[in-house]
Amino acid sequence: MKFKNIFILIFTFLFVFSTFSFATDEPTVFSEAAILIDANTGKSLYEKNATQQMYPASTTKIMTAILTIENCELDETVTVNYNAISTIPSGYSIAELVEGEELTVKQLLEVLLVHSANDAANVLAMHVGGSIDSFVSMMNSKAQEIGCTNTNFTNTYGKQEDTHYTTAKDLALIAQYCMKNSTFRSFVSQPECTITATNKHEPRNFKNTNDLIRPSSDYYYEYAIGIKTGYTSEAKNCLISASSKDGFETISVILGADKAPDGASARYVDSINLFEYAYNNYSIKELAHKDDVITQITIPNGTKETKELDVLLVEDITALTNISNTDANSPAITINNNLSAPLAAGTIVGSVTYNIDNIEYKADLVAAHDVEKSDALIIILQIGLAIFILIILGKLFLSSKTKKHKKKKMYRDNIYRF
Repeated sequence: MKFKNIFILIFTFLFVFSTFSFATDEPTVFSEAAILIDANTGKSLYEKNATQQMYPASTTKIMTAILTIENCELDETVTVNYNAISTIPSGYSIAELVEGEELTVKQLLEVLLVHSANDAANVLAMHVGGSIDSFVSMMNSKAQEIGCTNTNFTNTYGKQEDTHYTTAKDLALIAQYCMKNSTFRSFVSQPECTITATNKHEPRNFKNTNDLIRPSSDYYYEYAIGIKTGYTSEAKNCLISASSKDGFETISVILGADKAPDGASARYVDSINLFEYAYNNYSIKELAHKDDVITQITIPNGTKETKELDVLLVEDITALTNISNTDANSPAITINNNLSAPLAAGTIVGSVTYNIDNIEYKADLVAAHDVEKSDALIIILQIGLAIFILIILGKLFLSSKTKKHKKKKMYRDNIYRF
């Protein structure tokens, strides 16, 4: 009986331990909705209610920012319009912009993305779109262009409105698009910003609202590179963030966050948990390197010395892979049809494609050296033509000789006849 109890105890321990180990494979996320994607491919690495309609709060401002960047020069001067700043509700973050104040687009983008200034959003919107309504229409058009399927903007900065909504998945798509822009990246990674004195105001200093990128913050994360916070009482705490480690860049979206069980800010705890989950379970694998010989082909009309052609990879190919996946990946090689000499080194002759977890990684293949056109065929044709001409001439000569012989014979026959 005693032995039986020990056996049950051991079995129970092993079961609990195995269950606990399995649970640690998934990150702990306290927020209502979340998503984690690979910034390069957009591959989803984790989702929680990712397509559930949510309020975005000030994460809205990344769309305002990217449209401004794409439609303006950073050194353009913008004059603050009264209508742009007078409609901001009390309690919303502002940069204390003053009617008639002159700032550059760059200054306004900095306070928009670093300090989350709502007045800056409206000022930029009127500068770019001519009116706030026109700019909001641009925002919705851009969202559709990017691929968002459940997003509707009704204002430029995230004011709480029932018809102003999005999803974690849609925000991830927008963030992925924005982070491909180097100007946008430079703003969202700044721990702080300063507006120098203007024609209406003394200098102003602002700290980034994103605690992940401020070294003095309790939630500082060394791999964080942006991007934007948000908060309203209805939306709760929101955070779009990005991190980069060893060339592996990820984007996390947290919506509807409150407090973690220990009282910590769930939007930061969840974001860090997601990033660590990515780095502990995935890695960037080098599949092939630039100038690797992928295959060798024969160019039929090339010279004997050059017709055997090495085909090289034009660039490195890297892929996101699960660390537990050790399977070898064989590429699919496609060679262009009807290749013929002359062929210059560096000419694209085909492509190579790797398929990893249903994502294709593709690169061009180029000729390693010049392939010179062979003269052998021309020579053969010339010889063949010469032989053909000789045969024709020979036939003509024989035919002519035969005719002369017949004429002589007829002449002799006629003489004998008379």
